[in-house]
Amino acid sequence: MVGKFFLTTAIDYPNSRPHIGTAFEKLGADVQARYRRMEGNDVFFLMGNDENTVKVSKRAAELGLDTKVYCDDMARQFREVWDALDISYDVFIQTSSDRHKECCRKFIQKVYDNGHIYKGKHDGWYCNGCEEFKSDKIHGENAGNCPVHKNPLIRRSEPCYFFKLSAFQDRLIAYYESNPDFIQPESRRNEIISLIQTEGLRDINISRQGEEWGMRIPFDPEFTIYVWFDALLTYITGIGYGDDEATFKKYWPADIHFIGKDITRFHTALWPAMLWAAGEEAPKMVFGHGFVYRRDDTTGETIKESKTLGNVTEPMDIIAKFSGEAFRYYFMRECPFPGDGEFSWRRFVDVFNSELANNLGNLLSRLITIPSKNYDRVLEGTGGKTPEAVVANLDQKAFVNKVRGHVENCEYNQALQAIIQDFLTPANQYLETNAPWKLVKTDKEAAKNVLFNAIQSLRIASILLFPRIS
Repeated sequence: MVGKFFLTTAIDYPNSRPHIGTAFEKLGADVQARYRRMEGNDVFFLMGNDENTVKVSKRAAELGLDTKVYCDDMARQFREVWDALDISYDVFIQTSSDRHKECCRKFIQKVYDNGHIYKGKHDGWYCNGCEEFKSDKIHGENAGNCPVHKNPLIRRSEPCYFFKLSAFQDRLIAYYESNPDFIQPESRRNEIISLIQTEGLRDINISRQGEEWGMRIPFDPEFTIYVWFDALLTYITGIGYGDDEATFKKYWPADIHFIGKDITRFHTALWPAMLWAAGEEAPKMVFGHGFVYRRDDTTGETIKESKTLGNVTEPMDIIAKFSGEAFRYYFMRECPFPGDGEFSWRRFVDVFNSELANNLGNLLSRLITIPSKNYDRVLEGTGGKTPEAVVANLDQKAFVNKVRGHVENCEYNQALQAIIQDFLTPANQYLETNAPWKLVKTDKEAAKNVLFNAIQSLRIASILLFPRIS
C-alpha cells in the first residue's frame, strides 16, 4: 500500500565525531527508509544534531570557538560521515538554528498555556554527562558515580520549571496496552512498563538557570529550555511544526523513531506526554535498538563504544580501508539490530572475504566476465524468457516475502542471512555444477541458458540487497 512513511533517528551530541555505535543506528534507519521507498511510500527521513547542551558549549569553549561556529563545523563533519555511508536522509536538523528555536518556543508556550508546566525548585543528584537528575530512590544519600558515564554525581539545587509528567501516567499505561507495537522490540516494552509500575513517573525539570547558550523560555527568559524538552521536538519541527502546518499534518505521527535502548524511557514516556500536553498525537512506534561493542582481537576483551569513555572507533577509518558498502553490510549482518552486536577488525575481514568477495563478488565477477568474453555482453534470444530456478525447491515468492517480513521487523541480520545462505550460496553452487566457463567451449547455447538463469538470481538478490549495502 502506497502512503506516507515518516521515520527519524535520535539526534546526536556533537561534542565529538560520530563513532560506529552512532553509525549503527543511522544504518538501521536508512535500511528501513530505502525499503519503504522501494515499496512505493512517500518517505520522509529526518536526522540531526542536538546542539543546545551544556557539554557542547563547554567543548566549544575548550577549543576557543564560538559555540555556533563550533556546532556548524561539527554538523559538517557528521554529514561527511553520513554521506560517506550513503545515508539517504531528507533533512538534517540543527537545534541551534533560528527556525527550530522559534518553533520550540511555540510548542512550550502552548504546553504552558494548557496548564502542564509550573514553577518550582529541584534538588537532587545530577549527571553532567546525561544532563539529567538521577532518582534519589536509586542513589540515596551517597550517590557515587553515574552508572552510564562513571563520573561522580553532583548534588544540585535550583529553581526551575516542571512539566507535569506524573499526570500522564495512567494515560501512558493505557496507551501501551492498546498499542502493543508502540514500544519495540518487546523486551524494551516490558522494561518500560515494569519501570513505570515500579517507580512511577515524577514531574520533570525542563529548564536551566544562568546558562548563556541555549534556548530562552518564552514566558520567562531568565531560564533556558532543558535539553530533552528541546531535543525531542526536532521530530516535529523538522517536518513543519510551528510554521508549515500542511507538511506537519501530512507526515505526523511518526511511523518509527529509531533510538538507542538507553534513552527509551524519554522517548516512550516523556515524549508522548509532551505531545498530548500540546494537543498532538503520539508517534506510532519507538524502536530501541541495541549497542555495538568492540572486541579486541588480541585480548578478546569486549568494550562498549562510548564518547564519554573515549574508546570509540571512527567510521571513516573503516570506510577508508574497505568501503562504505562493506561497512553497511558488516554492521547490518553481524549486529542484530534489535539487540547488541560486536565489531572487531578480524571479524570484519572474515565477513568481507567470505560473503562479499567470495560469495556475492565471485558470482558477480563470473556473470560479467563470461558474457563479456563470449557473447559480446548480450545473451541474445533470452528476452522475455522465463528463467529456470537455480535454487532447488525454493518458492521464490515466499522467499521474497520472508525477507520483506524480516526487514519490516528490523531483523536485518536475518534478512541478510537468508539472502546469502538460501539464495546466493546455492546460485554459486549452480554455477560450479554447470561450469559455464567450460560449457561455453563445447555448447554456447547451453552455456548461455546457464548464465541467463544465474543472472536472474543475481538480479533478484541485488534488489533484495539494495536497502542494505547499496
